[in-house]
Amino acid sequence: MVEKLEEAVGVIRQFLLLVACAVPVLVSAQVDSLTQFKKKVLDAVEVDVLMSYYQQEGIHAAVTGGLGNEYLTDYSPSIVVRMPVKEDAIITADVGLSAYTSASSSNGNPFNRTGASNTGEDGENYPRGSQGGSPPQGSPWIASTGASRKDVLTTVNIGYQKASDDRNHYWGVNLGGSLEYDYESFNAGVSYAQLWNEKNTELSLKGQVYLDRWKPIIPTELHEYESFQETFLYNKQSYFRGVSIIDNQGNSVAAYRPDRFESYTSVHRNSFAVSIGLSQVLSPKLQGAIFADIVRQEGLLSNPLQRVYFEDRSDYYVGNFRTLGNYDSTDNTDLFHLADDVERLPTSRLKTPLGMRLNYYLNEYVVLRSYLRYYRDDWGVKSNTLQIELPIRFNLAWKFVPIYRYYNQTAATYFAPYNSHLSSSDFYTSDYDLAQFNSHQWGFSIGYRSVFSALKFLDFGLKAAQMRAQVYNRSDGLSAFVVSTAFQFVLDQ
Repeated sequence: MVEKLEEAVGVIRQFLLLVACAVPVLVSAQVDSLTQFKKKVLDAVEVDVLMSYYQQEGIHAAVTGGLGNEYLTDYSPSIVVRMPVKEDAIITADVGLSAYTSASSSNGNPFNRTGASNTGEDGENYPRGSQGGSPPQGSPWIASTGASRKDVLTTVNIGYQKASDDRNHYWGVNLGGSLEYDYESFNAGVSYAQLWNEKNTELSLKGQVYLDRWKPIIPTELHEYESFQETFLYNKQSYFRGVSIIDNQGNSVAAYRPDRFESYTSVHRNSFAVSIGLSQVLSPKLQGAIFADIVRQEGLLSNPLQRVYFEDRSDYYVGNFRTLGNYDSTDNTDLFHLADDVERLPTSRLKTPLGMRLNYYLNEYVVLRSYLRYYRDDWGVKSNTLQIELPIRFNLAWKFVPIYRYYNQTAATYFAPYNSHLSSSDFYTSDYDLAQFNSHQWGFSIGYRSVFSALKFLDFGLKAAQMRAQVYNRSDGLSAFVVSTAFQFVLDQ
């Protein structure tokens, strides 16, 4: 974890050094005597410093089959730099980190806090060696100390946008990538926008491609069975050698065989997205927009770490048999249900969201912003989103924005709760993100904008600042809180 964080910090240092070297060159290139009266797309170098903190709690962890601790925290700092290239173009570069700790993902190996994990680890994920001491005890309600309990996601993106002389046409390209413990992604995109009718009408088009690759981490019991097959309960290299496995009557048995599990033949996930949007000034007080997307995903669309349990298969556990009648309670600290398989989903998915916005100017102090979105895909998920914002401007500098968002969705065809799937099915998941639910999210933001950028930091003046806080509640018991800040600085000329 420390090495990954140091590596990520090194990336940020190199990025900032590159920006520091590029800024003087790009700024000096802005002055061109032949076009000095042309309106610039961006007047000066701008730097956004962003930070967010997210925390959630829930009782339906997908890693433990739809039942368990979902506590998660995430810190996400990022820096975005926009640099003018003469009068017509902008280069945008951003680098970000997302450092999270997750109780649910830690339970890829729920036994890491006791028993065999004391004898050493293979690849930081799968302990090896003889048991000795107490038998392993896990629980879907207790966070383990495994390597998958925390990670740092690093993202880097570079974009270029060019405008026509009359500022009625814009086109752009972007490249980027991200890296975390078990997943890596590369993306590229193009965009085009055209304005006409005295810039009261805008049509935008965008295409984006994501080429991703899993480095699969699978639950410990399935990994050991895959490695040793019929001998995994007594092979001297197996994590489970000498471990007592019990059935749902508390009897010690040697019948656990997760033979539904199969290794992955492909670890790639590719996504292709096309977006179109049309915005129009409808009156001096009303502005509207409609937009649509088509997203096609192919490859490994399931998560290899998320367990599934079959209703028509016998149940097997490791831990304290006295806890059998209390397994689904948070009081369970010493019993774990061994997986039948991991999540299996189709290798393709088509998503088609359609949305609209309406912004109405009430007076010089208040604007009503509304957002509606309908979504459907070929997995059976349909959803509706409604968001209302009411920006209230106190003066030229300060703005307060109450925010409310409502969301509902139907369940995916392949979803079923904990221990409810049938082994005869081809596809199955107990991830509650694919379940039927509705949610409410409310909060506010406070924004500040400085006309003259009077507050200075090095050679940069503070142009704007914002703080946003929101609370999220879902009907399946998931709750979350997020607070974010954004500071925008502009380079003094």
